[in-house]
Order: sequence, then structure tokens, then C-alpha cells
Amino acid sequence: MATYQGHKNWNQWNVALWISNDEPLYREAVRVYRMCSTVDGAARLLQAYLPERTPDGARYSIAAVRAALVGLEIER
Repeated sequence: MATYQGHKNWNQWNVALWISNDEPLYREAVRVYRMCSTVDGAARLLQAYLPERTPDGARYSIAAVRAALVGLEIER
């Protein structure tokens, strides 16, 4: 099974790329992650603020946003 730069699939890789490389989006992800008690809660809250898709067309699904947050390794 192929992986995408260590991610499960292209969608999760693309979402992680946008969240970690777009500075305003990254700052919002860090803020939301730190104020929530769980990664799942942070992913749901962050996803509610995001558009449906990245500029490249990847869907900001809960699974993709959650994987991106886990990959950021943010300290609480």
C-alpha cells in the first residue's frame, strides 16, 4: 500500500500540508488544539471553521484534520 510522505492517503497529506504551511491556519490549529481537551474535539472544532476543501481540492474531513493535528505534535 502506497503512502504519501508518511500519511495514509493523498487527502490526509494535502490537508496536513495546508494546515502546517499556511501560517494563519497553523496558528488557528494550534490555538484550537490547546483549548480542547481531546484531539477529536479539536479536529471537529477546527473543521467547522474550514472551507469544504483545500485550494488543491482535498476535503477537510474529520479524519484528515485529526491526522494533521496529531502530526503537528503541539504541546499543550
